[in-house]
Amino acid sequence: MQLLILGRGKTGSQVADVARERRHHVQTLGATENANCQALTPDFLAPFSAVIDFTNPSAVVANAEACIRARKCIVIGTTGWYDHLPRLREQAQAAGSGLLYGSNFSIGVNLFFEIVQTAAAAMNFDYSGQIFERHHVHKKDAPSGTAMTMQKVIREATTHELEIVSFREGDAVGMHELVFNSPADRIYLCHDAKSRRGFAEGAIRAAEWLVGKTGVYDFRKVWREL
Repeated sequence: MQLLILGRGKTGSQVADVARERRHHVQTLGATENANCQALTPDFLAPFSAVIDFTNPSAVVANAEACIRARKCIVIGTTGWYDHLPRLREQAQAAGSGLLYGSNFSIGVNLFFEIVQTAAAAMNFDYSGQIFERHHVHKKDAPSGTAMTMQKVIREATTHELEIVSFREGDAVGMHELVFNSPADRIYLCHDAKSRRGFAEGAIRAAEWLVGKTGVYDFRKVWREL
């Protein structure tokens, strides 16, 4: 496939490397080359099979709208923009375009979400709970999209709303912890990313899966199909 990667940060660069390993043709655009989304014209986007966005919350919505107008599939790994999701969903469905988003593209994290869903039953048995997340100091959004997904999973399973505590430390890739406490015991669940490679591999597999499809998809719902 011919892939366009938006964002040359640590994750975007890893995505480009993994795409080349999987024998895709790759072009990347950094923030200065795509200021105010001016590079993403229909003519520029025409050769690409899919676009993968790992930019920042202030850029991602305009990038997605440009891809939708050009009827190009887009995979969005950026978080912090989900208030705009209903509007983008309407636009993608009207245009017959494909959009796939996720708070985390790591297969391990998405399996972790399912473990969290099962463990949420503790809230019905007099446990209290908290979510902790740790990321590098340059991460733009807090709490992380992954922590907010954990919170949503627990709320959907039990109606309880758990507090999220965020830390921004050094070059931490991403650690997410769920702790349940009761007078009798303590349950501790943790996913600790060793590197960004898991995010990158999931994003590329997501793009491979999305090409040829229309509609809007949540990675958490489709990762088993990749």
